[in-house]
Amino acid sequence: MGMLVLAELVKRKLALLGLIIIVIIAGSALLAPWIAPYDPQNQMFDGLTIEGAPMPPSMQFLLGTDLLGRDLLSRLMYGAQTSLIIGVVANGTAVMIGALVGVIAGFFQGWIGTILMRVTDLMMAFPALLLAIVLAALFKPSLWIVAMVIAMVNWVQVARVIYTETRSLSEREFIEAEWAIGASRFRILFKHMLPHLLSTMVVWATLGIATTVLLEATLSYLGVGVQPPTPSWGNIIFENQTYFTSAPWLVFIPGVAIILLALAFNLVGDALRDILDPTQKGRH
Repeated sequence: MGMLVLAELVKRKLALLGLIIIVIIAGSALLAPWIAPYDPQNQMFDGLTIEGAPMPPSMQFLLGTDLLGRDLLSRLMYGAQTSLIIGVVANGTAVMIGALVGVIAGFFQGWIGTILMRVTDLMMAFPALLLAIVLAALFKPSLWIVAMVIAMVNWVQVARVIYTETRSLSEREFIEAEWAIGASRFRILFKHMLPHLLSTMVVWATLGIATTVLLEATLSYLGVGVQPPTPSWGNIIFENQTYFTSAPWLVFIPGVAIILLALAFNLVGDALRDILDPTQKGRH
């Protein structure tokens, strides 16, 4: 199944482009300790001009240096680790929580479903970014805290979608036939419901990474995300924004990296939505 989906993805030019971008960024993040030109924390004397300004891109520093004389390329590679870890962990957690809430509420319904969906509606009433800022400010920001904060604000959309699909599946003829022959709740849920919901979870797990990466970058830029000296693409922009006019590469390059990674996951997620649920083709 997995190989068939991958083969379908490769056939689509935009999805293939997204996969290539993801592989390049993920590969540079995983191999950063071995291929990064410098230590991302190393403040080099020759990384600054005589006036103490950042060095522009050159043969020695391919993407230039930041205001402390640190190699920007090395910091981007290590920052990719942060973005990908938070993207995968936070979104994976959000999908699991949302799927659990949605399936329980849609399958069991009754007062359990009502309470769970009212809590979901209440969470959806708060702006996600504002809620994330408040939660991040309440705790000491770190990589894992930021991941959990993002998960806590992103699960509600997944819960709503899974709840709607679960309710729809519950009314299908094959589910009613299972009830009629006396099948157990366990059998219906795990043999018939969850396999039909898996494709939706996979699509949300892919598309959600793009949103998560953007939210992490926003939190780090606002100073309530991953804290220096741990590099992340958001705090790289935050640290160097004062040099935007004199050293624009310090803001432009990490900004492009964030956009490319988010775009790549969106391209792959859209393709997965078409492949795993052909009825959605052309509707987005």
